[in-house]
Amino acid sequence: MNSVIIAVVVMLVLSLLRVNVVLSLVIGGVIGGLTGGLSITETIAAFNDGLGGGAQVALSYGLLGGFAVAISKTGIPDLLIKGVLKIVRTKGDSENKALAKAVIFFFILLMAIFSQNLIPIHIAFIPLLIPPILKILNHFEVDRRLIACILTFGLVMPYMFLPYGFGAIYRDIVATQIGLSGLEIAGSDFTKAMAIPALGMIFGLGLAMFLYRKPRKYTQKDIKQEANQVIVSKKNILFTILSLIGAVVIQIYTDSMIIGALSGILILYITGTLKWKEADVILSDGMRMMAFVGFVIISANGFSSVINATGDVESLVEETLSILNGNVSLAVLLMLIIGLIITMGIGSSFATIPIIAAIFVPLSLELGLSTLAIICLIGTAGALGDAGSPASDSTLGPTAGLNVDGQHNHIWDTCVPTFIFYNIPLVIFGWIAVMFVL
Repeated sequence: MNSVIIAVVVMLVLSLLRVNVVLSLVIGGVIGGLTGGLSITETIAAFNDGLGGGAQVALSYGLLGGFAVAISKTGIPDLLIKGVLKIVRTKGDSENKALAKAVIFFFILLMAIFSQNLIPIHIAFIPLLIPPILKILNHFEVDRRLIACILTFGLVMPYMFLPYGFGAIYRDIVATQIGLSGLEIAGSDFTKAMAIPALGMIFGLGLAMFLYRKPRKYTQKDIKQEANQVIVSKKNILFTILSLIGAVVIQIYTDSMIIGALSGILILYITGTLKWKEADVILSDGMRMMAFVGFVIISANGFSSVINATGDVESLVEETLSILNGNVSLAVLLMLIIGLIITMGIGSSFATIPIIAAIFVPLSLELGLSTLAIICLIGTAGALGDAGSPASDSTLGPTAGLNVDGQHNHIWDTCVPTFIFYNIPLVIFGWIAVMFVL
């Protein structure tokens, strides 16, 4: 059997058995190298050679994590959330329930989108925003499965489509890994290539809103909230906004998330918004929060390097083409489903890209796909499974907020709905984009 298939299967099985993803990648890479004819020394050397390829993305993730925690300590997220709650409660007292619910849905969606691109705090806003409005949601008998779908949409679609914040990291991973696999691409092509899959997610969100529109009753329970100890000052708000604008502008100007995040952190330092004596702990906490994904990305690059060193990628491409007998549409569909399976197993779209790019890019080139189509294929295959995976932040975060009173099941109320309403449209719209548009 082809060593590439063996390596991927070993990695997937171990991941699905809840073996740590980093260990799964290392073990899968070693077994793949040995079965591909490499000695243990050559396998380890190939793995080590590939580790540096993920360092830039890992550092970007670490700095962005530190920046996110620093922003959360300034109090501006709390201020935004209090404003949202004030408006929601005002509308909630209104007799116009449809308008009140629309306001709630809009602000939840807005906060989720902002958490990925504008104010990159990822899922940290959910425990602050969702528990306080559960009583209002219960009063209106809002189906929490819909709220889970709204949150997951806001956590996935923006990074998949918009090249800012976490989206910049995702774009860089896609561009870097496609380049390492033999096809240099322009980062500016990313948004254009991912537009149709993004429309698929919008379609899925609309479908979820329609199907979960019926009332669902929940028991009203008192929820203990931790007291907010953050003191918000006008000066801190001003400098925090300045740091956010500075980070985005510098990221665009330099095309580097590392420099952008570093600039935002330095502005918080210099203005005194981030206290020097607290800065080390805050930044360390943020980097620690993102460290796991960083290690997975670095390990995945080593895995990819071993796969390429075996030389079996080319034979796998040739064998696959002969089996498919030139059936491009079936090949594209299979690649999308493989991406879905991998991401479902490891719970990270960001870490899936290095695993699939080494195989998908050569196969796509042999099939005659355009550059935009390949970007769309890799980007969509990576994002598939982020919604619906029990191990993904995009499902764990919504469940953490919606289940504080014990009335929201992680699998059946978050994972299953988000899997159905986002993964299925992503496969369909991604396939259409690759086959007929790009």
